[in-house]
Amino acid sequence: MAGGNHVIMHVASTDDGSQPSPVPAGPSVVSLDDETAVRPELTGAKAAALATARRHGLPIVPGFVITTAAVERVAAGTPLDDVLAAWRELSQEGRHTLVVRSSSTVEDLGDSSMAGRFESVVGVTGPEEFRRAVEVVVASRQQAATGSDTLTGREPLAVLVQPLLDARGGGVLFGIDPVSGREDRLVVAAVEGGPDRLVSGAVDGDRYELDRSGRRTEVTRGDGGVRLRRSQLRALAELAARTAEVFGGPQDVEWAIDGAGRLRLLQSRPVTAEPRGRPVGPVLGPGPVAETFPEALQPLESDLWVVPLREALRQALLLAGTADETAVDASPLVTVLGGRAAVDLDLLEPRQETPRVRERLDPRPRLRRLRASWRVGRLRSALPALARDVIESADQVLAGVPVLSELTDRQLAAVLHRAHPALVSVHAHEVLMGMLVDPAAPRLTGVSAAMRVLARSRQAGFPDAEIVAANPVVLALAAPRICRFPQLPPDVEAPEGAPPGDAGDAGLLREALRLRVRWLQEVTARVAWMLGERLAAGGRLPRPDDVRGLRLADLSAAVRDGDRTLRPEFVDEGEPLPARFRMGDTGRPVPVVGTSGGTGAGGGTGAGPVHHGADPPAGAVLVVRTLDPPLAPVLPRLAGLVAETGSVLAHLAILARESGVPTVVGFSGAVDRFAPGTTVRVDGASGAVEEETS
Repeated sequence: MAGGNHVIMHVASTDDGSQPSPVPAGPSVVSLDDETAVRPELTGAKAAALATARRHGLPIVPGFVITTAAVERVAAGTPLDDVLAAWRELSQEGRHTLVVRSSSTVEDLGDSSMAGRFESVVGVTGPEEFRRAVEVVVASRQQAATGSDTLTGREPLAVLVQPLLDARGGGVLFGIDPVSGREDRLVVAAVEGGPDRLVSGAVDGDRYELDRSGRRTEVTRGDGGVRLRRSQLRALAELAARTAEVFGGPQDVEWAIDGAGRLRLLQSRPVTAEPRGRPVGPVLGPGPVAETFPEALQPLESDLWVVPLREALRQALLLAGTADETAVDASPLVTVLGGRAAVDLDLLEPRQETPRVRERLDPRPRLRRLRASWRVGRLRSALPALARDVIESADQVLAGVPVLSELTDRQLAAVLHRAHPALVSVHAHEVLMGMLVDPAAPRLTGVSAAMRVLARSRQAGFPDAEIVAANPVVLALAAPRICRFPQLPPDVEAPEGAPPGDAGDAGLLREALRLRVRWLQEVTARVAWMLGERLAAGGRLPRPDDVRGLRLADLSAAVRDGDRTLRPEFVDEGEPLPARFRMGDTGRPVPVVGTSGGTGAGGGTGAGPVHHGADPPAGAVLVVRTLDPPLAPVLPRLAGLVAETGSVLAHLAILARESGVPTVVGFSGAVDRFAPGTTVRVDGASGAVEEETS
């Protein structure tokens, strides 16, 4: 089969009259055993990968390839006798059934699999069926280009022909978790028979999660699945390791077990998921801080606002006794990835898990919980008075800030440093007060108060600058950022009525503390911006905004030393962080998958079409990653609110309850799970979000 006629370069005209890309001269047919079969420009990426696997001793199914050069002749209607001869040899004159598949130069690549874009024909017997199957596969090149922004329909295409296995079972093997990217896990989907029903979506099969040795860690049974023995799982794990070694990275492998019980490799292509390493350390997530920092932070903002928050969390956890000192010291507490803040959820949101036998016999965890309960009980009576003292002290600090334009550079830098202990104190008491808050109790929030003030002040004709100066409560609607002026939402309506509350309510005191945090952040933001303006005016920074890219220590040193060179380094904003993740040993977040459902935050129940984005229509269910304060104005027109992060005490969650909007928070993966336009029902009591069928 490796022989046959050699064809010269042939260029066939396409339907639109344009000319396809030239294809190299070469044989019409090559066997997968032939050394030339490893050339993807001749046999396409799929067949070249199988030929490479064959040369390394991997268990592929034998076959032949109609090369890219020959396909252009087939497309032009030129008969090729050597192709028919290869069919006769492989099929034993039609006695063996074949599979005819595409092998394009643009599919099965590292950045794009093009899965399902090209045709395959299964169950081919006679010569006429074979001819029609080849035509179908070649024609799919044009079909694949329909609606594509990247394909033209003229990409070189080869046709792969192999015997059809009488498979006992088959499926797909991922060399890393294709969802989370974690590299210490393999994922296997398995069905009865060959993998065709699985990859076409007809059935979902059984899903196995394995460690690198092939040991089963989790199984999910599905439609059409097949139970795999331990020896078969170990063989699949070995296949994953060998294909990764041969191809230089984790692979997405189609496999089958033939009638003799032998594992066969049907296809291998790079996994398109980004490898993120092996997860280590605690479960992290942006939820508790996503509302405080809804936007990505630059280095100076992290130094000014995240560092004091980290210190405050440490103090609050140790004072309340909810975590021991060893665990607190070993935890990152708050970390910043790609400018986005996340906290240690294992410490702040302890998981309810069944303890192991050794833990049942160990009295220390129970004693720690008892001590924490006792401490919180004592704090409950003392905290309100302490919180009022901290609020008064913070107001004195804020009132004592002089006119910034009258301060020297060194005095401005000193303001940044003096704000640090004030932020630590206010943050710590805010965290402690949060432990005493009844999430179901209605109360006035900083956000709802800000909406009332902003809406009425704008109606009275006041500009935003005057509104902020006279009523800083409106800053609850603006994310902290070092800039010339905070960005307030453009369209705000005042909420109707005001929920009850008294001055001693823990929730109201917590809201008051949160406002002081925001005001202290704003003071430091304006100080930093003024320093940026002065450094830019002196030619030491290109623009005032570049001050955000400095570290606090470098900015302070620059103020002391007028000759110090400044090199701002900005953080590239990545995608929003997963709702729950662990850090991979590669420094990338590895999502924690498998959690379902969220936490009900009240508001009753409601249903509507899912909307992603900032401007939902009336009656929509808004599904977001984080509870961003600027979303507050759209809440009254929603049929529901679902957030991947956040807590029932978040401003937006409280405000949604006030507006009677069914709200669910902490629903991991909600944005990916619920597509826009899907009708869902939101239960603000149970935390369930379910698709409705017509």
